Amino acid sequence: MTNVLTVNDLSKSFGKIRAINGVSFSISKGQVVGILGPNGSGKTTTLSVILGIKKASSGSFSWFDQPVGITKNTRVGSLVEVPYFYPYLTLSKNLEVVAKTRGITLEHIPKTLEMVGLSNRAKTKYQTLSLGMKQRLAIASALLGNPEVLVLDEPTNGLDPEGIAEVRDIISNQSKLGRTIILASHILDEVEKVCSDVIILKQGQVISKGSVVELLSDKHMVIVSAENIDKLYNELKTLDTLEIVEKRSDSILIAIENPAIISSINRELMQKGIALIRIEPIKKSLESQFLEIIKQQ
Repeated sequence: MTNVLTVNDLSKSFGKIRAINGVSFSISKGQVVGILGPNGSGKTTTLSVILGIKKASSGSFSWFDQPVGITKNTRVGSLVEVPYFYPYLTLSKNLEVVAKTRGITLEHIPKTLEMVGLSNRAKTKYQTLSLGMKQRLAIASALLGNPEVLVLDEPTNGLDPEGIAEVRDIISNQSKLGRTIILASHILDEVEKVCSDVIILKQGQVISKGSVVELLSDKHMVIVSAENIDKLYNELKTLDTLEIVEKRSDSILIAIENPAIISSINRELMQKGIALIRIEPIKKSLESQFLEIIKQQ
């Protein structure tokens, strides 16, 4: 399978701060890849370097197996920094400005507005748009010229549920067209719905990567609770048949290899004077698996 992007041992420092450290991964044509990580993990820095916005301190990367600078920028569309749109110009006119700046023919504009569901707003002034529509126009600016790859940094940031759903639909539709998509996001539920693969960063390093299916096929998640959460937490720490994923104010999320062992865990706790008042197996989610991976590292 053709590699659209190859990243080798990429590092970037800002003074004494190492934002990304030895990051390596590859992305194949047609993949929808989510780049995940806590705040400050290096997601945006990674995207900025591979897009040429920032220069790497060391390491290398290539688009379409070609040296950096050879690939025409029209093959990669991106939304990392919020674009400036003129408030008093219409959506079409704003995209004309963007297209002329990038050397893209204006004939792409109507089709691009259609891709993001804004065809009927082509003559609408930018200042009248809702936040969700403004974000859709920003994505449209990244789609100008029909790029093979779309790179998005937090595309649903600040949007309400309706706006998030609209952006999710755009990403899903672009994926169906065969476009390769790379997106950084902290909304893990959305990543799970649209991405085929994920790369997890922590403190500037890749700590896990693989398909969403692989990440979700490993362990079973169970929420347990007792009247004394602290006592329950301390006892669970002594058991080697489970992993504690997250301690909450009124419950604890644990991971187990086999759901059948929950009864034996319950018996062990009863013998130590702890009665569980809640045992709730939950559908495994990318969020719960993400929390477990981050905690292990």
